[in-house]
Amino acid sequence: MAYDLLLAEPNTPTGPEFGKASPVGLVILILLLIGTVLLIRSMNRKIKRLPATFEPAHPEPDQAADDGTDPGATASRAE
Repeated sequence: MAYDLLLAEPNTPTGPEFGKASPVGLVILILLLIGTVLLIRSMNRKIKRLPATFEPAHPEPDQAADDGTDPGATASRAE
């Protein structure tokens, strides 16, 4: 039984249509590549506009130690 399976011809598709891609597939591939290039260019422009650092140029005295906190705020409020 196993010997017959080994000798059997593989069921590979052959014929005039085997291996031909559709032109629709080519159009979809080209559209995806164009979209990818446009997204990369857009992101590069946005990255170039970012500042070198996000540190404030002249921090006020209270911001030097605790940037991002509200003065007088408490960590937890029980009501």
